[in-house]
Amino acid sequence: MNRFQKIKNNRYFKFFTNIYVIIVIPFLVWMLFFDENSYLIHREFNKEIKDLESTISFYKDKIAKDKATIKKLQDSLELERFAREKYLMKKENEEIYIIEFDTLKKND
Repeated sequence: MNRFQKIKNNRYFKFFTNIYVIIVIPFLVWMLFFDENSYLIHREFNKEIKDLESTISFYKDKIAKDKATIKKLQDSLELERFAREKYLMKKENEEIYIIEFDTLKKND
């Protein structure tokens, strides 16, 4: 038997020279890597979806905190306290002193 005949009778050679395999393998490679709906693009989209979902949960928590703050500010005393602390507002004939404390850092 000559060398070509041995290769031709090899079962892997027969499998990979089958017309269906010759058509299916390039199709799969194209669909997985080169198509606009490829696996790589879907993986990027899934990552972006996870990022957006985490952003949504962050903003939902922030909205819940803001709703609690708004509910708390319905009281006039709380509103006054908030305005004094946050925006340094004052009543007439009243002076405000802002005291800032410097913290000393230990350098070892």
